[in-house]
Amino acid sequence: MKEKTYRHIFFDLDKTLWDFETNSVETFRDIYQKHGLQEKGVDSFERFLDRYNYHNLMLWDFYRQGKIVKEVLNIRRFALTLHEFGINDNLLSSTMAADYINLSPTKTNLFPGTHQVLEYLQKSYTLHIITNGFEEVQFRKLHHSSLSRYFKEVVTSEDAGVKKPDPEIFAYALRRAGATADESLMVGDDEEVDIEGAGRLGIDQVLVDYQNEVPDSAATYRIRGLEELTEFL
Repeated sequence: MKEKTYRHIFFDLDKTLWDFETNSVETFRDIYQKHGLQEKGVDSFERFLDRYNYHNLMLWDFYRQGKIVKEVLNIRRFALTLHEFGINDNLLSSTMAADYINLSPTKTNLFPGTHQVLEYLQKSYTLHIITNGFEEVQFRKLHHSSLSRYFKEVVTSEDAGVKKPDPEIFAYALRRAGATADESLMVGDDEEVDIEGAGRLGIDQVLVDYQNEVPDSAATYRIRGLEELTEFL
């Protein structure tokens, strides 16, 4: 199945290794309870999370396009959410934003097989991370989840100065790793950000399609779970 001899494997972090959805729900439950949001007029945790996700996705799209900076994204996603429940409290928005940044990276839910697969791969390949997440947050996630030991280079979009899918972040990662595109493989969950981005630079890709949402992926390989990596690597 494998046509090339890979030496370097680059992983996305959020939604590929680190279970972003599960960890986020845990974090938001902590925040919802800590600030007594139900007593403040937020009628249910589920509605609070739904409205936050709506605003967060919209603002992250703006952030990836360079239309807003992370400091604005961090606070505004909470301010817009609270506003929907009739709460206009800038201090509360800022405090909740800080709580999220502090609490979220301490959550440790990973996708099934993460440690086992990384243990297996690091015996034969040099492993790295390429992530669009905020630098201070991503390194803490790796530490708390006991993932740091697997990776030689951790490349963030803040450090690179560009975000995936811009080919420059992949070129920057290759330079950092001392790797070439031909001997490298990118593993990620996002068809546009990870797969198309790496493909533009001639890097082979693996789409981890946990929910079977992209059956016609353009990726070199498509898998439903991390364990499948061991079948061809």
